[in-house]
Amino acid sequence: MIKKYYDTDCNLGLLDGKTVAVIGFGSQGHAHSMNLAESGVNVVVGLRKGSGHWEKAEKFAATCPNFKVMEIEEAAKAGDIVMMLVPDELAADIYNEQVAPYMKEGNVLMFAHGFNIHFNLIQPAKDLDVIMVAPKGPGHTVRSQYLEGKGVPSLIAVYQDASGKAKEIALAYASGIGAGRAGILETSFREETETDLFGEQAVLCGGVCELMRAGFDTLVEAGYEPEMAYFECIHEMKLIVDLINEGGFGKMRYSISNTAEYGDYRTGKRLITEETRKEMKRVLGEIQDGTFASEFMQEMGAGRKAKFLATRRKEAEHKVEEVGADLRNMMSWLKK
Repeated sequence: MIKKYYDTDCNLGLLDGKTVAVIGFGSQGHAHSMNLAESGVNVVVGLRKGSGHWEKAEKFAATCPNFKVMEIEEAAKAGDIVMMLVPDELAADIYNEQVAPYMKEGNVLMFAHGFNIHFNLIQPAKDLDVIMVAPKGPGHTVRSQYLEGKGVPSLIAVYQDASGKAKEIALAYASGIGAGRAGILETSFREETETDLFGEQAVLCGGVCELMRAGFDTLVEAGYEPEMAYFECIHEMKLIVDLINEGGFGKMRYSISNTAEYGDYRTGKRLITEETRKEMKRVLGEIQDGTFASEFMQEMGAGRKAKFLATRRKEAEHKVEEVGADLRNMMSWLKK
């Protein structure tokens, strides 16, 4: 059983007199840096001058005296604790070229995902603490929950404990972004990385998207209207997932009709067969042995991305995207 920690287990005072440098101001970066600053921590944000996020960060800095925006190298120099919140495929180059030269003995290097450390793309000096704080929710939720006096559950992990206080620092940081209000769970870089990649590929993105599209295609090919196929196989997915999110499979099954529940029990295992489960194990094996990481980095490297971008274009041309866009225009509550 994973142990859980709360604000009462955290000493935010460990960050007093220290500067946290957050590299990146995207989904997670803006939430971490703003929440920390409003928790009283001295924060600098490292960005490329003129980047799309610079102006947004500067706007917040004007309202918060302990929050500053700098170029990446300046932020790395200023930071006692450096949190890398940039895309996985860019992190190693940014760290090695713009951050590592300014890391000093006793500094703390942080991540919100274990990918680059677990697969040895970043190899930090031995005199650094290397830790992870990974909120289990998107950045906008980490921010909105903090503003409501709540928090998003987060994972912490220690890869390297040079100071003997790495776990305590991870807990302090997690508390500073609001996670201690909801709960902090301790894991490892390996476990977080491998389960995260597997969940994305086999279930949340790869599995669910392909299942929805297969359902859409099956109905359309059988002569049903695409709009009906979209409603039944894609639009209503959110309704079901929201029920599961609120109360597990039990609440979902309690809330649906007996017809739907009976069909759930009758049909689910005909689709997720033993062969499907074997393929899931093969997918997990490719994550564990580094095959996926190697393939991903090769595809993303040197500005290529040829297969990745071609696949993105092909997916965007599927009939389901056209039908979905048309139907979403009818749903005023989806418009921002």
